[in-house]
Amino acid sequence: MILAAGCTPAKLAEGRVRSALMDAGLSQPNAACMAERMTDRLSLGQLRKLQALQAPKRSISDYVYTVRKVGDRQLIEVTVSSALLCATGFAPEKKPG
Repeated sequence: MILAAGCTPAKLAEGRVRSALMDAGLSQPNAACMAERMTDRLSLGQLRKLQALQAPKRSISDYVYTVRKVGDRQLIEVTVSSALLCATGFAPEKKPG
């Protein structure tokens, strides 16, 4: 299988994480910012744990609360720091717009 230019496995994972975050109720800008940070910092297994968190639409703080129930310290730390940095605009990944 040949991947199109720019469609590396990391970018494919980032797209899936972004979609899962948006499905969980996060805004598109926050989901895009968080997905970029999270795919750089978490393993595929940890990303799969996030993908399994299906629930009704919710706020970013509700999402972080739900992730805490997973019990994976690194997953929690990356999610919390990504949520804070992206929501406040301090993340270098946060695109203006």
